[in-house]
Formats: sequence, structure tokens, C-alpha cells
Amino acid sequence: MVTLANEHQIAVFHFARRGAWYACQNLCPHRQQMALSRGLLGSADGAPKVACPFHKTTFSLESGECLSADYEAIRTYPVRVADGWVYIGLPADTPI
Repeated sequence: MVTLANEHQIAVFHFARRGAWYACQNLCPHRQQMALSRGLLGSADGAPKVACPFHKTTFSLESGECLSADYEAIRTYPVRVADGWVYIGLPADTPI
């Protein structure tokens, strides 16, 4: 799923096996495509990751670190679930 914060697209994932939610930028830095929301979820050494559906470049959903190449990290956001709502923590300087 994708949500918008001002003009920034944020990919939101429910990793059902873990019972956890994650959020990161939707923009894949490899080819500058809004694609990570359609990515494939998995694990790397027990940590959650997402793979770009086009290029298979993988990123940690916890730190944003690129796990499969020498690309810049993606921005990740804290997620909290309360009363059936999913809340994404945005930096204070993000206009909404």
C-alpha cells in the first residue's frame, strides 16, 4: 500500500508472518522508480527486507540499508498500530 505525506510517497508493509508493520520511501534509488510498495518481502539473516520488483535490489525495512548492492539507503519510518489504525512517524520537518 502507498500513502502520501505532502508529495512524498511512503510504502507501507504488513509482514504477516512477523505480525509487524514497516514503512519506507516508495522510491527505489537504483532507477528512481516509485516501485518499492510492489516489492517482494523476505528476510536476510532474520531481518525483514523488501526487494524492488523490477531490479531485485534489496533493502532492510529496519535500517533502510541496501543489502544487495552499493546503492544509497532508503528512508524508513517508525510504525505504530493502535485501535485498528496504522500510524507512520514522520520527521518534524516533513510538511503535511
